[in-house]
Amino acid sequence: MRQDRRPYWVKKIYLCFRRWYTNHFLKPACDYMGDYHTCMKPWYISISGPNISIGQCATIIGEPDNRVKIGVWGREPELGRIEIGDYVLISPGARISASDEIVIGHSVMMANGVYITDSDWHGIYDRTKRSDRIAPVHIADNVWLGDHATILKGVSIGENSVVAANAVVTRDVPANVVVAGNPARVVKQLDPEHDMVTRENYFASPAELEIFFDGVDKMVLGSNGFFNWLRALVWPTRRD
Repeated sequence: MRQDRRPYWVKKIYLCFRRWYTNHFLKPACDYMGDYHTCMKPWYISISGPNISIGQCATIIGEPDNRVKIGVWGREPELGRIEIGDYVLISPGARISASDEIVIGHSVMMANGVYITDSDWHGIYDRTKRSDRIAPVHIADNVWLGDHATILKGVSIGENSVVAANAVVTRDVPANVVVAGNPARVVKQLDPEHDMVTRENYFASPAELEIFFDGVDKMVLGSNGFFNWLRALVWPTRRD
């Protein structure tokens, strides 16, 4: 991993711009977006449609080749909703597409390329018309959706459960299990009595967490020089 040669003040300016972009473009696209959000590369995050809410301490990561897309396309104007709880993690390439209703609980983690939808969107025999095969999706607290997992219409996933990479979930998943495959099946039971550390624990004091990471940046980047950073940008070496 290459060393970050940015001066501390350059990173601070970048983080301020990132937060301004999020508050100026993404937050107004939501009915509600909570405090202490972290939207990394927010210019690669798309939020569209009515009735979208995202709780506090959300972490959403966009990438140029893996945009995050959160959208409601209701059957009538102003219909349909997406509700996302507190402390969620949404990784690059995730798509959440609602016709009627998608509800995601607190501390849910979505890995790269996760797809969640409550509709088939097109008819099987008449593909010029919108499908009427629609059923709400409910994902409980502290669920972990693995890389490129797909959650289809009408599914409910119980708390703490894990959906393995590339799994396709077509039916309800109980709490405290691991499911895998296409269609997904239970492959492991989790111990509901075992202590569970969640993203809610991590964000127990979000203001203090921000102060902590600012201190880390000062320690790591404080000695970086501006001209050496410019040199590394235009004339990098193997040491950079």
